[in-house]
Amino acid sequence: MNNKSVFAACLFAALNICTLSAHAEADVSRQTYTYGTHLDIQKVLSMTEDTSVTCGITEARMTYLDSAGKTRELDYSKFADGCNNQN
Repeated sequence: MNNKSVFAACLFAALNICTLSAHAEADVSRQTYTYGTHLDIQKVLSMTEDTSVTCGITEARMTYLDSAGKTRELDYSKFADGCNNQN
């Protein structure tokens, strides 16, 4: 193989990796929680929330696997962690 062939093969491999990761992100199903939303949570992968030092309502997101093994995200509102130190 010459240098051009090796470079082309590396570029092709890099583009395929980028395409696969973009496709994997597109497969994540996101929904916003409302009262009565059916939740099918098999395993929680991560939980994040807006960083706020004050007490009040903040937005949060939970990333989880459902019983079919599909990655899903759930957006919801909760009391900020800053509320834990108040009565």
